Amino acid sequence: MTKRIVVVVSGRGSNFQAIIGALQRGAIPADCVALVTDNPKAYAIERANAAKIPVVIVDYGAYATRELYEQALLAALKEQNPDLVVLAGYMRILGSAIVREYAGKMINIHPALLPSFTGLHAQRQALEHGVKLAGCTVHFVDESLDGGPIILQRCVRVLDDDDEDTLANRILIQEHIALPEAVRLFCEDRLTIEGRSVKVRM
Repeated sequence: MTKRIVVVVSGRGSNFQAIIGALQRGAIPADCVALVTDNPKAYAIERANAAKIPVVIVDYGAYATRELYEQALLAALKEQNPDLVVLAGYMRILGSAIVREYAGKMINIHPALLPSFTGLHAQRQALEHGVKLAGCTVHFVDESLDGGPIILQRCVRVLDDDDEDTLANRILIQEHIALPEAVRLFCEDRLTIEGRSVKVRM
């Protein structure tokens, strides 16, 4: 059965575009039933409109408290009845109610080789620590910060003349490969969580 996926984005949505491309090529056995965003000015909205994907805006600024916002976000997600929720550049930390609702059914892309460099400015953290390899991680979401079971990772070499932007741009190229691949594996029912590990069935 074709899976229903919802992508949640805060900004430009380049990883969302990578998923759209994979869907259009038939590389992922799924339908993207909605783009959900907390930002009514997100460029990802234009990408969704171009691909004829419905857009749901849950504007963070329209709610008096984070709790009220998260209640609205959870209601919006439930309305789409997703098999998988994909955080693709969503810039907020989700509360426990949403994480628990979609345990094992929500994945995130992070621009670092977890468990190193969680949170914001991962590329800056990598450069400050002088690492020789950086990259990206796709992981299941749990109640920790960027700490859920890892699905897959892709590496890039850190160059001597890298700054935050050049490193981020090279990592982003790998993100555009890694995230659609992880979505495909999920939608093909090939992922099993065993404790801290994710097993990929051949």
